[in-house]
Amino acid sequence: MAGARSVGSLPVPNVQALAEICNDPDEHIPERYIRPEASSEEVINNYQGDMAIPIIDLKKLLCPQSSEEECVKLRSACQYWGFFLLINHGVPDEVIANLKRDIVDFFSQPLDTKKEYTQLPNSLEGYGQSFVFSEDQKLDWADMLYLHVHPSDSRDLRFWPTSPASFR
Repeated sequence: MAGARSVGSLPVPNVQALAEICNDPDEHIPERYIRPEASSEEVINNYQGDMAIPIIDLKKLLCPQSSEEECVKLRSACQYWGFFLLINHGVPDEVIANLKRDIVDFFSQPLDTKKEYTQLPNSLEGYGQSFVFSEDQKLDWADMLYLHVHPSDSRDLRFWPTSPASFR
């Protein structure tokens, strides 16, 4: 198909650099970063008091006796929420805490250091923004670091930060 894009994002300015530019009194926030305000009535009317973040139990998902029920919960979470909290996954709390620390350390580095890991054209992997497919798409004020982890032969270490040293 003509004009079809492979997986990847259109290049957009880094949010940290954009924020610095927008601090200049002569600059304005680009329209693509401004979302219309939701009225408080709209938010209140759409709120359901019994709503809670879906929780998916990996042990139940892998157990033949409970997997069907947990699969229904997983499908619902993906369909209606787009995310869920995964429990009983077996990843030690210390590993999770260390990863969180490394991520905070990476994003706290100077912009030039983070730019060493910038996404390549038509790729999601690396430092940048995710899923930008249109020039008029509204964007989030967020940068990301997307890395392939599994299978291990799909890892492209060019995008894996060397600082903090424990990241790799």
